[in-house]
Amino acid sequence: MITKEKISTSDLIKENTYPECGGLCSFEGIVRNHHKGKDVTKIVYEAYEPMAEKELKSLQNEIEKEWPETHVHVKHRIGELPVSEVAVAISVWAPHRKEAFLACEAMINRIKKRVPIFKKEFYTNGKHEWVRCTHQSI
Repeated sequence: MITKEKISTSDLIKENTYPECGGLCSFEGIVRNHHKGKDVTKIVYEAYEPMAEKELKSLQNEIEKEWPETHVHVKHRIGELPVSEVAVAISVWAPHRKEAFLACEAMINRIKKRVPIFKKEFYTNGKHEWVRCTHQSI
């Protein structure tokens, strides 16, 4: 679930297939080149891996209980990521599309709120700062 390797969402999906499910929703969080008016060159993600892994597993179980018959898989990168690289990938298999979409959205929102992964942004002006991971619910 926590990895230092590049993430392939297609591999995440291929590794986990469920023929009883008719819906698959995937999400990729990508490092973008700006944040709050600042030009970003890269991001460094850090985590206390045992705690982050435990919380990701807890969230996975929570989502699968809220949306029965779903199967949730997540990978989150740590380390140095340049712009355009995948930082987090989620795949949710469900009997129907509605549950897949809802469970996938819930998973990324809860990751942002609860998983102890820390983000430091680096800017084109040579400065850097730790950024609090927050989100706006859709």
